Amino acid sequence: MPLNKLNQQLRRDLKEATALLKWSGVDLMQAAMRLSEAGQEDEARELLKIAASYQDSEDKLAGYADEVKSGKLRRTE
Repeated sequence: MPLNKLNQQLRRDLKEATALLKWSGVDLMQAAMRLSEAGQEDEARELLKIAASYQDSEDKLAGYADEVKSGKLRRTE
């Protein structure tokens, strides 16, 4: 079943947010590595916690996007 415009936009927005979280998490991981190499392990651990929470949210949003695609989740006017 093809998606209507509202649901297409919802899916697109969810996928965009997922990608943003993914790349932000990558950036945080790289920053954590630099902090760790500089001897700032506590700060590095904090960034790794944040990156992990981004990954959890990324997984949820990707799941919601799949539900929109399958028609389980729909946007109404």
